[in-house]
Amino acid sequence: MDMVLTHEHISPETALARRIVVAIPTFNEEDAIEACLASLLTGNEDMQFLVLDGGSEDRTREIVALLAATHTNLSLHHNAKRNQSAAINLAAGRAEESRDILIRCDAHAIYPPRYALSLAEKLIEKGADSVVVPMDAVHRPQADCFERASALIVDTPLGSGGSAHRGGTVSGFVDHGHHAAFWRQRYLDLGGYDEDMLANQDAEYDTRLRGDGGKIWLDANIRLDYFVRRSPRALWRQYWRYGRGRADHIRKHKVRPRLRQMIPVAHIVTSAGSLCLLPFSLLGAVYPVIYICALSGAAVWVSLKKKTLCGAMVPFVLSIMHTAWGLGFLRECLFPMRRHG
Repeated sequence: MDMVLTHEHISPETALARRIVVAIPTFNEEDAIEACLASLLTGNEDMQFLVLDGGSEDRTREIVALLAATHTNLSLHHNAKRNQSAAINLAAGRAEESRDILIRCDAHAIYPPRYALSLAEKLIEKGADSVVVPMDAVHRPQADCFERASALIVDTPLGSGGSAHRGGTVSGFVDHGHHAAFWRQRYLDLGGYDEDMLANQDAEYDTRLRGDGGKIWLDANIRLDYFVRRSPRALWRQYWRYGRGRADHIRKHKVRPRLRQMIPVAHIVTSAGSLCLLPFSLLGAVYPVIYICALSGAAVWVSLKKKTLCGAMVPFVLSIMHTAWGLGFLRECLFPMRRHG
């Protein structure tokens, strides 16, 4: 009897999906991880998904393990160094050899259909070394007014300073953005993320990538919803780390900070100067009054535009963001966590 040889016929999308590995760092994400993974796993059976957990103390690992029992392309890995940089580096090293496209996803976000495929397609189409995307701030349905106000103001110029990847609507080649897709080998060749940085590892990687002739494409049509921090303490810690990470980045690469990045620092310095001057002159009240009026104006604008009384929390949210970032930056400048030659 003659043997009949059969060949597997696969679609271009399936072929592309088989080249993709998705990395999701986690640490105490029990409230978000199931929805995040559900949005990513649906219809993507040919991709590889790696959850890199930094030792969660809640049910995160249990939830991922239960999902992995029914999704053979999902696996859970321990991230001994705990931070996101180490997680992405770990995923880049552990991915199956056939996976040459690395997608980074954050656990506190929800992803649209075809998210990973769209990123891979754009990576190829634009001849880019990485693709970055805008993030749109959202809050949970049961959120209190602090969380709602944060989601409403964080992507505005007063919140993020006008970063293109924070609610931006224009596509094009950029210096930096929220990381999404990489050529895996290119990422490995450059050494991946700097695992010693407290924050801002993505911008630091982009500096090295551009210095090596790399191109970064921001695609405003591929977007994700990310959940803002829920409490004043969590928001403070987030922006304190951002400020420290930016200062570390500037010192490491000896780059000049952008004007918008120095505004929170100027806010701290001017506020301190005003407090020192106030006992001797009413001129010390000028800047605090201007600042309070600006934040109050933002509160009125948000309240009227979104028809919500939660806009009244906007000044509180903005003051935390500005103050924490500025103090974090100055702290890192004065007492650096490491030395650069």
